[in-house]
Amino acid sequence: MTPEMKRDRLSAAAARVFHEQGVEKTTIADIARAAEVPVGNVYYYFKTKDDLVHAAIGAHDDTLTTLLAELDRLDDPAARLRALVQGWVDQRDVAVRFGCPSGTLATELDKRPDGPAGELAQVMRRLVDWAQAQFTALGRTDAPELAVALIAAYQGISLLTNTFRDPELMVAEGARLQRWIDDLSS
Repeated sequence: MTPEMKRDRLSAAAARVFHEQGVEKTTIADIARAAEVPVGNVYYYFKTKDDLVHAAIGAHDDTLTTLLAELDRLDDPAARLRALVQGWVDQRDVAVRFGCPSGTLATELDKRPDGPAGELAQVMRRLVDWAQAQFTALGRTDAPELAVALIAAYQGISLLTNTFRDPELMVAEGARLQRWIDDLSS
């Protein structure tokens, strides 16, 4: 395994463990265990937990980049938006247990006086901007508001799905969002 691959593996593990346990409760050893590497390897690539937080944000950005590239392969902007929503619904069991990966991390980092919440905001801004571009491609002059409404609906339903431990909430909201997208695109 190349050093870059090991670093990426540690970054992905950090993102996953921070999502599942929270930044404050996570130890370097937890991340090493999740990445299946000795603890010393973590320190070789990341000197501090904050370095791992930055790496986890980078992993979120990489995941978003991959997702958006997959969605952009679809011909129709409405189909891209529906596929985005379906992807959220497909992850409902994760939302039940831990909430939204980016949303929960953003909330936790915002409580830290020196936290890199702004860095994560840039990642989330890319998703809002992408959604806005889809609504613009549908000819909607209210695309900025629609994009925010879509992402806010997801963040809200992720929170409720997690709070009530009910995956069917995500299914119902996903169906509603699908109908909403269809109505907006017709």
